[in-house]
Amino acid sequence: MAIQRFGTPKQGALPFAKAVAAGGFLYVSGQVPRDEKGEIVCGNMLTQAKVTLDNLKKVVESAGYGMQDIVKVEAWIDDPRDFVDFNKVYAQYFSAEHAPARVTVQAEMMSDLRVEVACVAYKAQ
Repeated sequence: MAIQRFGTPKQGALPFAKAVAAGGFLYVSGQVPRDEKGEIVCGNMLTQAKVTLDNLKKVVESAGYGMQDIVKVEAWIDDPRDFVDFNKVYAQYFSAEHAPARVTVQAEMMSDLRVEVACVAYKAQ
């Protein structure tokens, strides 16, 4: 199967795709709380986590996968005190039945970001 790229950059943008599918796997680049215009959605962790995970879901679904196909999640949060609020939102997107492996680490974020989330999904071909 050929490699497919989704959400490839526009002329002059940073050179990375929102997602790349290869061999049944979908690798989704880090998603952040940006609105449709590309502006950062400011707010607390509850707000930013919801927008971020909505963005992740859109990318996954645009590539023909579903949230149940996600096998690994990587999350970066700016303030470890936001871990509980991040998990409150995260639990709304992943069921116990389809829970992916996950790593969550503290990382200093750029701008006013509180969270970034990337994932790997898989569907048998």
